[in-house]
Amino acid sequence: MLEKSNIVLGVEQEIVDTDCEEALDVLIESINKEGNLTYFGELAAQYQIRQHLNNRSLIQKTYKTLDSQKVSKPIIVIGLPRSGTTFLFNLLSKDESNRSPLFWEMMKPLPLVKKDSISELSRVIRSDAILFFKERFIPKLDDLHRIRSKSPEECLLIKVFALQSILYFYMANTPSYLDYLSKSDSRVSYKWHHKFLRVLEETHKPERWLLKDPSHLGNLEEILSFYPDACFIHICRDPAETLPSICSLTSQVRKGFTDSVDLKDLGTRSLEFWSSSNSKNEAQKQKIPSESYMQIQYTDLVNDPINLIQDIYTKFQFPLNEITLEKMNNYVEEGSKEAKAKHDYSLEDYGLDLQDVHNKLNFS
Repeated sequence: MLEKSNIVLGVEQEIVDTDCEEALDVLIESINKEGNLTYFGELAAQYQIRQHLNNRSLIQKTYKTLDSQKVSKPIIVIGLPRSGTTFLFNLLSKDESNRSPLFWEMMKPLPLVKKDSISELSRVIRSDAILFFKERFIPKLDDLHRIRSKSPEECLLIKVFALQSILYFYMANTPSYLDYLSKSDSRVSYKWHHKFLRVLEETHKPERWLLKDPSHLGNLEEILSFYPDACFIHICRDPAETLPSICSLTSQVRKGFTDSVDLKDLGTRSLEFWSSSNSKNEAQKQKIPSESYMQIQYTDLVNDPINLIQDIYTKFQFPLNEITLEKMNNYVEEGSKEAKAKHDYSLEDYGLDLQDVHNKLNFS
C-alpha cells in the first residue's frame, strides 16, 4: 500500500498543498484500491511520485527567480497514441531551430547544467541507469517505444510535475484516476508545463519548442491559455490500428509492475478515455485559426515524409534549409533500413469491436 506520508517525506508542504494535493490523493487511492501492484511496483510508483514532487519543488524555486515568463513559440504534434506522432516528432527534431526536452532533462532538470559538461554527463549516466532497469522489468518496451537519455521525449513526463499525467495509467490499472484526469482542470498541468520550459530556456532559448503528447489532443484551449501562439500538427490514423497498439504497449508496461492485466478492461477504459479526448478536440479545434492548425494523414506521412515536411513548413511559414532537409532525409533512410519488430495484437484481444471503435472515435 502506498502511504501519502512516506511519499511526501522530505517534500516541502507548500509544494504539495498548492494545486496538486487532490491529484495526489486520487492517484494514491486509485493505485491502492485498483492498481494490483507487486511489491516492486509499489516501490517504483512511490519513488516516481516522490521524484516528480521533488522536481516540482526545484522548478518552482528556480522559476521564482526569473525575470520574464515568456517562452518561445511551440509547435505541437498531436493525434491518437501510436498514430505516427513519434516518427514526425523525431523527424522535426532534426531541425536545430526546434528544441524538445530530452529524456534526461525530464528525469532531473535541476540544478541547470551547461551543455556537454561533466554535470550533464552525470545526469545522462543516471538516466541511462533508469532506462537499463526499465528494460530489465519491461523487456519489450524498446521494441514498442524506444527511449534514449539524449533523445526528445513526449510531454507526459512533464505533466507529472502536476501529477496529471496518463503515465500513471500506463503503469497500473487506475480507472478512478483516469476518470479524474479526464474531468479535472488540466490548466494546472499546463501551468507547470510552461514553468518547466521557461526554466529550461535559461540554458538555451530556442527559436521554437517542439512538443508531443497524445494527451494534448483534447486540451487545445488549455494549451492556448499558456501558449497563445502555438501551432498544431494533427496526425489522423485509423483508430482500429492505433487503439490495440496503445493497449499492447500499456499491457507490456504494466506487466513490469502488476500481478495481472485485464486486457478487456484495459480496452474498454482506453476507448472511453481517447473517445472523450477526441470529442473535445473536435469541438475545440473549430475555434483555432486555420493558419495555426494543420491536419495530416498518417498515410501521407509514411508514403512521402519529406514532401509532407515541406508542406508543414510552407503552411506555418518556417524556413527550411538544405542542411536540415539532408538530416531529415538521412533519418528517413536510416529508419527504413532498421528491422521492425512484428507486432501481434488485434482489437479482439482487448474486447473491442471495429464498428464501435470507429463510431466512438468518429472515423469513417
